[in-house]
Amino acid sequence: MKPPSSSPSRSPGRRPDRRPGAGRPDRRGGRVAPDPTRDIAFDIVEGVIVHRRMLDTSLEHSAAARTAEPRDRAAAHRLAATVLRHMGTANEILAPFLKREPPEPVRVVLLIGVIQLLFLDTPPHAAVATSVALARRRGLVPFAGLVNAVLRRVAAEGAQALEGLDQPRLDVPPWLWQSWGRLARPIASTLGHEPPLDLTIRPGDTAPPGGEVMPNGSVRFAPGTVKVTELPGFAGGAFWVQDMAATLPARLLDVRQGERVADLCAAPGGKTAQLACAGAEVFAIEREGRRIERLRANLARLGLDGVHVIQADAAQWRPDAPLDAILLDAPCSATGTIRRHPDAMWIKRPRDIATMTEGQDRLLAAARDMLRPGGRLVYAVCSLQPEEGEQRALAAAAMGLVPDPFTPEELAFLPQARTAEGWLRTHPGMLGARGGMDGFFAARFRRA
Repeated sequence: MKPPSSSPSRSPGRRPDRRPGAGRPDRRGGRVAPDPTRDIAFDIVEGVIVHRRMLDTSLEHSAAARTAEPRDRAAAHRLAATVLRHMGTANEILAPFLKREPPEPVRVVLLIGVIQLLFLDTPPHAAVATSVALARRRGLVPFAGLVNAVLRRVAAEGAQALEGLDQPRLDVPPWLWQSWGRLARPIASTLGHEPPLDLTIRPGDTAPPGGEVMPNGSVRFAPGTVKVTELPGFAGGAFWVQDMAATLPARLLDVRQGERVADLCAAPGGKTAQLACAGAEVFAIEREGRRIERLRANLARLGLDGVHVIQADAAQWRPDAPLDAILLDAPCSATGTIRRHPDAMWIKRPRDIATMTEGQDRLLAAARDMLRPGGRLVYAVCSLQPEEGEQRALAAAAMGLVPDPFTPEELAFLPQARTAEGWLRTHPGMLGARGGMDGFFAARFRRA
């Protein structure tokens, strides 16, 4: 998709607009037309690679985004996400054309230009011109000539250079590639593509037409083919957005009518909805205020008003009586969702994993203490990192939780996701020909 460029006219005598991204004079006295799509994309990419902020957080910090049209914000989000999905390849393409390392903001401009040229089919003259203009609007006038010269060479030679590159390997940070072992290439081969849209249908409701039914019952739509809020049944709560793999932990908890169940770290609420629709009395625990607002809104749309939504730290909260079952979808590095959130690849570091695992162990110990004897726990993370998945399952067993492996019958619809230990392990390359799925790990336990 070619990101739109906008050039609104200015009334005679009107003061120049000094907002970020607005037209402003360069050092030669000319005026650079505003371009909200690329200004917002610049803010996002710089926020991720320079300040290590998540994509959505960087979008919130973008001054240009505050006054932009929804259309421009959406186009900027796509452009920035494409940069992050192919950043390793783009940097490799740029390397022969740069005699020395440019300042980070200049590299961001160059990356946006390369991505437009090689991955978004933007006409060369437009990709080069808009990148030069972006440099000028960002106060990088001394580098405008460099941007122009480098991107002209990329336009002439980049496509041929692209053919000889191992793009999946380049577009994954080396530490992540190494950590994924034999799964690295199957995972990485899917990361350059926008993921599909998966819906979970509320029991008794009808799926919107045109989707593909996946082995677990999710209904899948190809990327960019539908707008979820415009699908029939959305307003009435007939379905919710949830990746196919994300449905599995709640399903494997196998809750029964009337059981008292906690969903720890519950937002945005897809798994809570699954548990409530199965007939459980659900305690949805969420610590962060903004996330709990989203949780409440989602449950209200689905008509699930009977859920007990509680704002609390799940490691500290305790029920008034022991629970029958707990779903612990723990905070994690989220490397399993990098198809949807490619920023996660570039802001996480190996040392971050150790911090995450400490919190996961605290939540596991708390969940153990909330269960009645014989009560069930499913521990899950949307992570591809063994430290957060397989190693945490071993830690849970060391805490006295009794392993309760998933049976082949329970995973008969996706047998390749069942490990030798009876754990669940999905990754983006699984069912790759049908659009893949997020990376999840899950293990089930009982309290002795």
